[in-house]
Amino acid sequence: MDIILTQYSGAILGPIAKLLGWVMNGIYIVLDKIGIQDIGLTIIILTMIIYLCMLPLTIKQQKFSKLSQKMQPELQAIQKKYKNKTDAVSRQKMGEETQEVYNKYGVSPSGTCLQLFITFPILLALYRVIINVPAYVNGVKGVFSNLVNAIYTTDGFDKILTDYVDAGKINNLTSKMVDFSAKDTTAVKNNIVDVLYKMPSDGWNFLQDKFGSLTDLIQTTHDQVEPMVTFLGLNIADSPLSTIKSSFASHSWLMLIGALLIPIISYVTQVINIKMMPQPQQTQTGDSSTDAMAAQMKTMNIIMPLFSFVMCFTVPVGLGIYWISAAVFRAVQQFFINKHMEKIDLNDIIAKNQEKMKKKREKLGISEEDMKKAAKIKTKNISYEASSKEKEEKLKEADEKKKHVKADSMAAKANLVREFNEGKRQEK
Repeated sequence: MDIILTQYSGAILGPIAKLLGWVMNGIYIVLDKIGIQDIGLTIIILTMIIYLCMLPLTIKQQKFSKLSQKMQPELQAIQKKYKNKTDAVSRQKMGEETQEVYNKYGVSPSGTCLQLFITFPILLALYRVIINVPAYVNGVKGVFSNLVNAIYTTDGFDKILTDYVDAGKINNLTSKMVDFSAKDTTAVKNNIVDVLYKMPSDGWNFLQDKFGSLTDLIQTTHDQVEPMVTFLGLNIADSPLSTIKSSFASHSWLMLIGALLIPIISYVTQVINIKMMPQPQQTQTGDSSTDAMAAQMKTMNIIMPLFSFVMCFTVPVGLGIYWISAAVFRAVQQFFINKHMEKIDLNDIIAKNQEKMKKKREKLGISEEDMKKAAKIKTKNISYEASSKEKEEKLKEADEKKKHVKADSMAAKANLVREFNEGKRQEK
């Protein structure tokens, strides 16, 4: 009977996971035809394909970064011009002049956000695929079929597997996530596959102890599964932290070192990757929001490698492999992009960007003249409101000054004359 595992069904990540799983399955089939059954290598090739597909977007982002550096002197001049001016007119004019600079270079202020919005969901979706590879890769799923059917027909299998999961022996799996009492036979067998796929190395010895009549089948299945889920001696479904614990207990020092290298290499490759990326100029602009953004970017460059270091201890080794291979591939990619960017004529890019923005506005039915008129009208309205407020403030200020005038002073006498004249006018 074919085992059809339940794939992740999230509204956003579900379709992405299915697409990644479909590509991953295709890669595995090609490797299998040449005699290679290795999920770790499949993940590395999948990573290369993902970043090759994202190459045009990466180059676009790099162009934006380069244009941003060229724009900085002009943006800083505007910020300096309106420094400490908090009135509505000044803030409006500052925004308009800043937008004019972006229009001049043909870029959008949100130009660096798109890649993050794409790469982060891919990382989350890939996590779903890696922790449940048999649900997406048919070649892996089929290896478990005979053993799953045999375990399912063994009395008391549900209690044996539930107790094993409850003991915390399997990373990223709890008894709440598996239900061996379900009436749906396919669902129960899917749960058995989940347990077998995530089974640590010593777990197969546990199976042989508990299912003595299936010893030969368990050994045969383990011999087939091990090269698939093992990369450089590490189980890709297990976490480095759990591998370190079990290796320390069994004195498997090479395995322990290998598990430690996953987060360490992840940290190092992330740092190298950031160093090779074009960095924004670290200058004090005088604008608190801009300076805060630059400081935040600098902090993120420190935190992100540390984040990957910590996370790689607890996530499956397979995700750590993706993280490392992605950083290495990005570093190689960045080397050639940097060479390419050195030869690019920025004036040519600016002209093309301006033309693109003009065409977009024309499609929306917005002309340059319409934008200028709208800006003038808005500025006039704000100027009128601001002038009215200024008059009110001046009148209040004059009233306050009158309160503090001495009774016998010339100013007090002048006020009395003015009030007398105003009274006479009102009588008429």
